[in-house]
Amino acid sequence: MVDNYLEYNFKVRPKQPATDILLAELNELGFESFLETQEGLLAYIPKSKWDASELGGVAILNNPEFQIDYKCDEIETQNWNQEWETSFEPIILGHHCAVRAPFHPEPKVKYDIVITPKMSFGTGHHETTHMMLQFVLKNEIQGKSVLDMGCGTGVLAILASMRGASKVDAIDIDHWSFLNALENAKLNDQDRIRVREGDVDLLKGEKYDIILANINRNVLLKDIPHYVDHLNHGGILLLSGFYRADLPLISEKCAEYELSFQENLVNNDWVSAKYVF
Repeated sequence: MVDNYLEYNFKVRPKQPATDILLAELNELGFESFLETQEGLLAYIPKSKWDASELGGVAILNNPEFQIDYKCDEIETQNWNQEWETSFEPIILGHHCAVRAPFHPEPKVKYDIVITPKMSFGTGHHETTHMMLQFVLKNEIQGKSVLDMGCGTGVLAILASMRGASKVDAIDIDHWSFLNALENAKLNDQDRIRVREGDVDLLKGEKYDIILANINRNVLLKDIPHYVDHLNHGGILLLSGFYRADLPLISEKCAEYELSFQENLVNNDWVSAKYVF
């Protein structure tokens, strides 16, 4: 039986930076997908994986500087695309790349990515995905072996494949994301992408020239040593899913494993950073 999802509708005043902080805290609790609204945030989590009492530990909800109201509704998983289609707008990165739905008109860009996100993270709307797409565009990908860790919709893996990567693996621990990345890789005719369901344990025996990991701070700190074990010398590690204030902590952890900080992008206090092994 397919598990239904809970949809939390948060109304946030003032909207920023509280909405971004709320998203980060909910991500830590296992919420799997988010959609920013004019009033705040929609957040989704499988009903069977959620204990409502955990909201008591979300610090931003108790911050007197912000007023955050919310309601919770149960939704059937098959209704997700209908919910998404009512609000999804295409993402355009100059003349280089677009991320859109099948029902959007085809744009005049070099890399046209078509996705149906279902319950997966990574439409390109969130700042972290947007910055990681920028990094994939600005770095040399042709002929490189690439890993998209925590792939969500698979959008980063798809762009890497379109840009000529010789090998692309996309891994996510979430079953919905695994199925969705498979679907999106096929939708974009990117047969070279190998989509797998699991975590860093799947990396045994693998080596990559470029590793992409857009997850969250705590998972990154835990898994950076594993990424290094599977990164070729001279390889690139691109990280995102954390705030500007966390960058020194991430960089310190990377330095412990001989990863050299190169540059970072910032968008609404979210950060993506590049390191070289």
